[in-house]
Amino acid sequence: MAESAPLSLTEAFAALGTVRGRQDPYPLYEAIRAHGDLTRRGPGKLVVTGYDECARALRDNSLHVQDRTAYDAAGPAWRSHSSLRAFTSSMLYSNGSDHTRLRSLAAFAFTPPRVRELTSVVEDMADRLLDRMARLGADGSPVDVIAEFASRLPIAVIGALLGFPEEDQVWFREMASTIAVSTDGLSDPTALNRADAAMDALAGYFGRLAEERRRRPADDLLTLLVATHDDAPERLSHEELMGNLMVLLTAGFETTSFLIGHGLMIALDHAPYARRLCDDTDFADAYVEEILRYEPPVHVTSRWAAKDTELLGTAVPRGTRLTLILAAANRDPRRFTAPDRFDPARGGAPGPLSFGAGPHYCLGAPLARLEARIALPRLLRRFPRLTAAASPVYRDRWVVRGLDTYPLVLGA
Repeated sequence: MAESAPLSLTEAFAALGTVRGRQDPYPLYEAIRAHGDLTRRGPGKLVVTGYDECARALRDNSLHVQDRTAYDAAGPAWRSHSSLRAFTSSMLYSNGSDHTRLRSLAAFAFTPPRVRELTSVVEDMADRLLDRMARLGADGSPVDVIAEFASRLPIAVIGALLGFPEEDQVWFREMASTIAVSTDGLSDPTALNRADAAMDALAGYFGRLAEERRRRPADDLLTLLVATHDDAPERLSHEELMGNLMVLLTAGFETTSFLIGHGLMIALDHAPYARRLCDDTDFADAYVEEILRYEPPVHVTSRWAAKDTELLGTAVPRGTRLTLILAAANRDPRRFTAPDRFDPARGGAPGPLSFGAGPHYCLGAPLARLEARIALPRLLRRFPRLTAAASPVYRDRWVVRGLDTYPLVLGA
């Protein structure tokens, strides 16, 4: 039987735009890689799948994230969308001195020493959620581990850091998940309109909570950010305050939720890993790092050339748009032996690019790692007879990819 012809870049990207393609994008990444680790997709567009190329691009200060200037160059329509305006007012979509200024206002809360201090807080929150799961599944009914644990834990942690009321956590998940679709840009107008409505609701909520903190300050990040805005609006404008609160909430929960969900799915498919997570306190570190490499929450990011530059010998003229497929870079066969095999023992350098690199390296990376390292062993020890009641279902997303539902029977 004749082999099918290799996919063109156009065909591979078209397939990534389908539900079927997004459910398992890795074969499509390899189809793209077959055209080169860094290849031209069209006039002024580059797509990058190689590890070295992505790592260099993430660290190149002349390659910028998609900020307001980049959106304006593509057309003014984005300004009618409040979700996109919020993202571009945040540290996530800013460059240079603006990015440094905005990031510095929250960075102190996410340093490794500060995060380590949260260990007992995360453990306590995890145990409370496991108690809740036990009650929900006591009669043998399936429990959705994503809705009841993998999402609730990171929301509880980031909510506590920011100072958001516990009773609003489920609503936060719905709002944040809806808004996060806007990271895919203008590709789905219906989803983007829903994201705008969610952003408007969340902005109103943030505004009311900010007023509460002005009246009654608390020991939380929200109080500090509101005080900074009030005392020095040139350091943090109202739009930037709203944008950064939104990014801290959405980025602080969704990627960690997907990390935990992927880790559990792999453990339940590979019983030796599940047993070792229960028995070996040090194994979780290596296991979480391999999840980040093998099944990262963030698959794609982008950059644009603010000036003429080059990337490992390839000319990148000013204005060029680069699509960096981080999930493909994490499976680059030039850097990882048997890259499609999940192997926590591989260790060593290079590390995965799942949290990025350079000035935009994920602020919450230490916290996400801590939560996953605590959550997975605790969950598996509490319910050693976990079994899947149905297959896990992926959310229909590409840029940030993870499980939407995963119903489990807890076992006796």
